[in-house]
Amino acid sequence: MTDTATPVVGQRPPGRRATGLGLLGPAFVAAIAYVDPGNVAANLTAGARYGYLLLWVLIAANASAVVVQYLSAKLGIVTGRSLPELLGLRMRRTPRLLFWAQAEVVAAATDVAEVIGGALALHLLFGVPLVVGGLITGVVSMAILLLQHHRGARTFEAVVTAMLAVLTIGFCAGLLFAQVSPAALVAGIAPRFADSGSVLLAASMLGATVMPHAVYLHSALARDRHGDTAVGPERRRVLVATRWDVALALVLAGGVNIAMLVLAAATLQGVSGTDSIPGAQHAIAENVGPVVGVLFSVGLLASGLASTSVGCMAGAEIMHGLLHVRVPLVVRRLVTLVPAIVLLALRYDPTQLLVISQVVLSFGIAFAIVPLVTYTSRRSVMGDDVNALGTKVLAWLIAAVIVALNVALIVLTVTG
Repeated sequence: MTDTATPVVGQRPPGRRATGLGLLGPAFVAAIAYVDPGNVAANLTAGARYGYLLLWVLIAANASAVVVQYLSAKLGIVTGRSLPELLGLRMRRTPRLLFWAQAEVVAAATDVAEVIGGALALHLLFGVPLVVGGLITGVVSMAILLLQHHRGARTFEAVVTAMLAVLTIGFCAGLLFAQVSPAALVAGIAPRFADSGSVLLAASMLGATVMPHAVYLHSALARDRHGDTAVGPERRRVLVATRWDVALALVLAGGVNIAMLVLAAATLQGVSGTDSIPGAQHAIAENVGPVVGVLFSVGLLASGLASTSVGCMAGAEIMHGLLHVRVPLVVRRLVTLVPAIVLLALRYDPTQLLVISQVVLSFGIAFAIVPLVTYTSRRSVMGDDVNALGTKVLAWLIAAVIVALNVALIVLTVTG
């Protein structure tokens, strides 16, 4: 079976070789998934409830994400196929359908978080009702997807990267005025938990940091940008550039996540009413300043708009790779918008929905990472670019820790 995929983002014209900064970009699109509204809820909740205690979770998760995202990009570059495509070609029908079902649940949880985040931001900034805000978020994200379709991959990457810059400023501005405790900050680097609630939050933070749909999508982004010409010496150059792309993008995304937790620990710990994003935003505005509160809301809006567009692209690649069905992105955007709007209309607590969505994501991580590590460790798949022994050990260790944390989460949930 030799199914040829239609590019998710758009391939470079044949014969043109990118150089220097032109090789960067795919990882910055994937990195949007690491600073989506689910991260905001998980990180603010962790900082407000436990201070700096869970800082180490973000550091470890982000370091793991660098390894995972590079392997995903390398898979797409070397094989010329995305991870969902390889799975779709190598799995029998029933396992393939089951795998697709869990991946779609993860994608749905992602989309719910991102649309709710955009709706919350519009409500905080302009007083827009949440349902209306969710619809606006869906329409704007649809416009962003259409921009990618009509103007090409580089324009889309530029828009998403600009949004990444906006949300970075929005979420980090408060640190300029917050009174951060250096001693507590250093203590937060030591791995430890306080209670079962902190383990639940750690799983939520992990699900918000190492994102399954980003793993699936990044292999497609790298395939479309580099896979057609990356052979021989050219491949070496592209892989080196990809390491820089991943490192720079995830250091930025990881810094934003850490900034959110530190801001919450410094300004929200012990403050009543901060168990929700609106409450946290109000407390930040009261304790740090109204301008910072507005910047925070703007950052949340940029996060929701960019991440829901990227999440929709990931879902389309998952469906194409596993079911060999290509659904137009706009149609998929309309369909996947429904669950978020319904939940908003039913008046469920938006912040709690965000946290729960990240826990759901954490269950899907192993399904993405295990086949990724398996394929990139097989010489029959990767040739001379197979994972080195040290990379194999590290990648399997990351996968084992993630699975163990998920098992702990199941036990804690069942036992209450």
